[in-house]
Formats: sequence, C-alpha cells, structure tokens
Amino acid sequence: MHKPEVTLDRMRTFVRVAESGSFSAVARDLGVGQSTVTRHVGDLEEALGVSVFSRTTRSISLTDEGRRYYARAMEILRLVEQAQQEVEDARTGASGKVRISCSAFFGVMHLSRLIFGFQDRYPDIRVDFVLTDERSDLIRDGVDIAIQLGPQPDSELRLRPLGMAHQILVASPDYLARRGTPESPEDLSSHDVIRRTSVAKSGELTLIDEQGTEHVATFTPRLRVDHGLAAREALVAGRGIAPVPRWLVDDLLRDGALRAVLPEYGCAPVPVNLLVVPERAELTRVRLLRDFLADEITRVPGVGPLLRQ
Repeated sequence: MHKPEVTLDRMRTFVRVAESGSFSAVARDLGVGQSTVTRHVGDLEEALGVSVFSRTTRSISLTDEGRRYYARAMEILRLVEQAQQEVEDARTGASGKVRISCSAFFGVMHLSRLIFGFQDRYPDIRVDFVLTDERSDLIRDGVDIAIQLGPQPDSELRLRPLGMAHQILVASPDYLARRGTPESPEDLSSHDVIRRTSVAKSGELTLIDEQGTEHVATFTPRLRVDHGLAAREALVAGRGIAPVPRWLVDDLLRDGALRAVLPEYGCAPVPVNLLVVPERAELTRVRLLRDFLADEITRVPGVGPLLRQ
C-alpha cells in the first residue's frame, strides 16, 4: 500500500490543530468536515512514523515528537511564505502584509499614527499591529518588525537604533501647591515619588545637571506601578513626582495638567530600537516600513536623534 507523503496542506493542518487544540475548530475555520482534518493529521503521522498528538475523549495534546515537529514545521511554513512573498514583491511591488509589535502605550499614543501615515503612502500594504508589554519572540510569533524601548540583549535579530527617548521629572500643579516644589535633587527625599516596578534600585534616581555632573537622589517610593497608563493617572491625580519619558506626558504638559520639576536636571535617556527578523528584512514591504519608521520616529515628542560619542 502506498505510504502517504508529507505535504504542505497536511503540515498546515497539523499546525492549526496544535495551536487551537481542537480538530473541530480547525474544521470550522477551514470550512471542511472534521473527518478531513482528522485524515490530514493521520496521513501526516503515518508519513512520519510517529504520533504527533496524544488523544483522549476530552482533549488532545502534542507528544514530545509533535512538539519538536511543530517547531520545524513553523520554520518550513515561514520559509514557504517568504519565498511566495518575494516572488509577489518582485511582480507587484509594495504589497502584502507586515506584522509589527510594540509596547502597548507607546503604540497607542504614537506609533499607531505613524502606521496610519505609512498606509496612506502604501495603501496596498496590510499591517498587523500587535500591542504587548512582553518581550515577544519575533520568530515564534510571526512578527517581522518590533519597536522596543530600553537596552537590548544580544540576539540574532537585526537591530537598528532609531533614537533616544528623553525623560523628565513631572508632577501636577495640585501636588506642587500642597507639598512645595523641589529646588534640588536632595529635596526629593521628602517628597512622594512614583516609580515603575520594573526599575532596579527604585529608591534612587540619577539626575544630570547642565554641566554633566551626576546627582543621586534617594527616597522611598510611595507608589510603584507597572504600566505607563497607571503612572499618568497617578501623576494627574496629584499622587507625587515621577521620572517619565517625555512622549508619555507631552500632551499633559501642553495642557497644564502636569509641570516639569527640576527642569535644569535631566534623566538618562532610553534607547528606542527597531528589531527585524533577518530572513524578512529584505522583503519590499518590510524594508519600506522599516525605513519609514526610521525617518519618522524622531517626530515623536521627546524622542531625539542618537547621541554621538
């Protein structure tokens, strides 16, 4: 009897079942009978000579062999998609889909408008915009480009520095009227300071004066938060003073809801980086978005050009 072969259709069906955990759900998505999905997976298992799923009456799960095969299958399917898209790019130019990820609040407040402008310029390019505050695995999650703030660990991804996000100290007029305005970094020790939970040594802050001298302010944070939106709300509510990136509060400063504190001192800027999956970097649509963002990102309030040594 002829042994079934591994085909792309069977591989795609297997990946869908692995991700959804349901034969019936995949059948509904594909508009076919569940028997067709079951047959595709069964043929794949016969071709491989191993079981890729453990099945019970209530659930299915990947076997050890299935988990290893899933990782390889994803790589193969991405390469197939890339080959197809490269041919399509050569034929049609600027079209197709780009998947980009960014931290949620920076993405909502600023990057979304840049993406709207990009699509106005290239209307045939579709964009999947993923907002997440987790450092995602670009290859695993099918992301082409990621905009990330802060130092980057070494990786195989292509890194393109875009600029520096400058940070300032701010507080509400109500808070300053109640507690007074600090006149030196040392004064922060008697104030309510708001910090991010992810910051190491959250009880101290290094400020740099106009001569480049560093001043270390120490305090006990009265409130720590793990999201930029919570920091904005706390500042507007008069809960204290906080060091924040300018892009987070620029609108509030313009409206007078917040004021700069110790403006003659600065905080260390945070790098803004663009990461690209190397295998996707030269696809026309990915390259166009990458270059567009590199040109436009310094228009975001408080994001300046790279510091030159």
